[in-house]
Amino acid sequence: MNTFGQIFKLTSFGESHGKAIGGIIDGCPAGLEIDLDFIQSELDRRKPGQSKITTQRDESDQVEFLSGIFEGKTQGTPIGFIVRNKDQHSGDYNDLKDVFRPSHADYTYIQKYGTRDHRGGGRSSARETIARVVGGAIAKLLLKKAGVQINAFVSRVGEINLDKPYQELDLSKTESTIVRCPDQETAEKMIARIEEAGHNHDTVGGVITGVAAGVPAGWGEPVFNKLHADLGFAMLGINAVKGFEYGSGFEGTKLSGSLHNDVFIKTEDGIRTKTNHSGGIQGGISNGEDIYFRVAFKPIATLLKEQQTVDKSSNEVTINPKGRHDPCVLPRAVPIVEAMAAMVLADHFLLNRINKI
Repeated sequence: MNTFGQIFKLTSFGESHGKAIGGIIDGCPAGLEIDLDFIQSELDRRKPGQSKITTQRDESDQVEFLSGIFEGKTQGTPIGFIVRNKDQHSGDYNDLKDVFRPSHADYTYIQKYGTRDHRGGGRSSARETIARVVGGAIAKLLLKKAGVQINAFVSRVGEINLDKPYQELDLSKTESTIVRCPDQETAEKMIARIEEAGHNHDTVGGVITGVAAGVPAGWGEPVFNKLHADLGFAMLGINAVKGFEYGSGFEGTKLSGSLHNDVFIKTEDGIRTKTNHSGGIQGGISNGEDIYFRVAFKPIATLLKEQQTVDKSSNEVTINPKGRHDPCVLPRAVPIVEAMAAMVLADHFLLNRINKI
């Protein structure tokens, strides 16, 4: 289960402290111009050590393409790539070799496989998401041809919430703050909250909001691959994600049907909806409105403080982990959320092309 997608497919490989993280993208049409600088800039948004509120692991995360691209264009063949790991401190994890860290995948991996790579979490490390960002960057280049743009931003850190709807925000300012919140005043409060967690050797969670604009009506499937279901599947597969909602989400349950229904209206641009509680998707298929959604991230499980747990022999032990870890995953998760959304939409873009003559 290391492959994502139906037509536009990504298979990822590698571990946090292995030689490299990499992937194979299959199903990308031939003739797509590849902007290597853009792909690297997407990786730079995800890489560690980019600000004072992220882990200080020093990785350049330079992507190397091995196949599928010739003279700057895709060939319709598998696109292979790797990003080499260069700054592993594997010794930081020696004391945890036989210990089950609270809320990590240590215990469940042992139960499933009978073995695990204890160095940085191995395959369960969020470093695996490097492959997703590369796949998402190429998906974004494909979607650009269809006029689709995807933006995500941090809308909550702990109890600090950005109350403004996304329509009132200038999303071009998202990258202007290290927390990737487009509202400067709220961003400063979020940064302070993350710094507070870090000083206390603790962590904090929050929410990322995603918006896909320019998606035409008709993308998605009516039954098992509903567009919103595939988006939910994609987001819930990201490390530390605990929830997904789109459109009005859980808040919409407070409205009556007469207030929640999106009334169709005739405009100069064709048929639109007066409101968008549906989040741009009805019956599992896009309706031409913005697709917007929210992704909930838990506080990162690795705490640089003492915790009680047990080892593989069921002995009670106290751990005090070492290493370099983010006090909050959200700033670096923004490009990952965008990447997963891009691959879902690219997949449905290609699926829609074969659904009708």
